[in-house]
Amino acid sequence: MKPEEIERESFAIIDAEAGPHPFSPWEWPIVRRMIHTSADFEYLRSVRFSDRAVVAGIEAIRAGATVFTDTDMARAGIRARGLERYGGRVVCRMADPEIARAAQAAATTRAVAAVEAVADRLDGAIYVVGNAPTALLRLIALIGQGCTPALVIGLPVGFVNAAESKALLLETAVPFITNVGRKGGSNVAAGVVNALILLAQNQ
Repeated sequence: MKPEEIERESFAIIDAEAGPHPFSPWEWPIVRRMIHTSADFEYLRSVRFSDRAVVAGIEAIRAGATVFTDTDMARAGIRARGLERYGGRVVCRMADPEIARAAQAAATTRAVAAVEAVADRLDGAIYVVGNAPTALLRLIALIGQGCTPALVIGLPVGFVNAAESKALLLETAVPFITNVGRKGGSNVAAGVVNALILLAQNQ
């Protein structure tokens, strides 16, 4: 089978096994891709969208927004050419030596330092957190200080502050796509961006 045939059949299986669900026609392609990426149907119950989150993401992509990520894994998984079509790009600062130095000097994590390094570029951008709760917590703090990302994709994974950081994201006023609980990951977060890119191209 060709890759596109495998994907098409996989989506058909997901549609059949998921059955009725509460997601809109705009939201379901995103949730379906999250399930496709993880083979985890729990996302049917745990995913949360703010009002107009999908529209905000599509509009940002079409406007050439920069997509920032907290891991190189998420950066590598995002369809960069789909962003470049609109003048956008995907950026991850985690491996930059200056980020490591800033984190050491401030006695914080590189994920936090990476968020702070792009604080002046957050307005209108998409920030994707697929690993580090500390990145999401710092991003939420900056939002509280007036930063206005076009969309936050908050899917950190783990046992320390992953669920808690996502719960705080639910209380913000910015558009977001997230889930409740400990699950998430860079691959799932990249899948969300890829679903938005496809929606931007096809809608």
